Amino acid sequence: MDETVIRIENVVKTYPVGIEVFKALRGVSLEVKKGAFMSIVGPSGSGKTTLLNLIGGLDTPTEGSIFFYDKKLSHMTRKEMSAYRRDNIGFIFQSYNLLPVYTVYENVLFPLLVMGKREGDVRKSVEDMVARVGLAECANKRPNQLSGGQCQRVAIARALVKRPPIALADEPTANLDAENSRQILELMTELNREMKTVFILSTHDERVSKFVTREVKLEDGMISQDNLMDGLK
Repeated sequence: MDETVIRIENVVKTYPVGIEVFKALRGVSLEVKKGAFMSIVGPSGSGKTTLLNLIGGLDTPTEGSIFFYDKKLSHMTRKEMSAYRRDNIGFIFQSYNLLPVYTVYENVLFPLLVMGKREGDVRKSVEDMVARVGLAECANKRPNQLSGGQCQRVAIARALVKRPPIALADEPTANLDAENSRQILELMTELNREMKTVFILSTHDERVSKFVTREVKLEDGMISQDNLMDGLK
C-alpha cells in the first residue's frame, strides 16, 4: 500500500492573460500512494482543477515533473500520453459529460470500446458495474431520463469500468443535494476500498472532509496544508 502511484516535483503552471502571466501553480510537490482516497481543497483560482488536469495528462507543466510510477509524463509522446489517459485515468466531471444519445449501459461501455474491447467480451463487466452503482433498472434509460445523482453514478461507473489506477473527480458533488452527495461519496469510498483505485477529488464541499483520508489545501497555487484525515468509519 506504500507504493507511489503519482509523484509531483516542484510543478509550476503559468497561463498568459493578456500581456501578463498568471501562475496557477507555484512549485507544488506531492506524492500519492496506491489506494489513496484524498481531496484537494481551496478557494476558486487556487489551482485545484489545474493540478487535476496535469495529473490526468490533459495539460503539461510549465516547469517541474510529474511521474506515473517511474514514467515521466513530459517524456511521453502524444500517442503515449493518449494511451496513459485512456488506460490509467478515470475522469469524473462536475457536469457529468455523459453522451446524451446513449443509454446508461452504452455510456459505461463506451470507454472499453475506445480501448479496443469487443462488446461481447465486456458486456458482463459493464452490467456488473452498472449494477454496482445501483442503476441496473435504469440501464436502458438515457441521461435526460435520470436525476442528477443518477447521472453522477453513471459517470462514476464509466470512469471505473476499465478499473484504472487513478480516478480524478472535479467537484463531483457540486450539483447534488446533501443526500445525493452523501450517497455518491459513500459509493466512491466503497469502490476505493474494493478496487484500490486512487481517488483524487477537487472540491469546495466541506462534507467531503468526512470521507477522505487525506486533505491537501491549495492557496494561491501552493500547498498550504497536507493533513491526514479519519475518513469514513
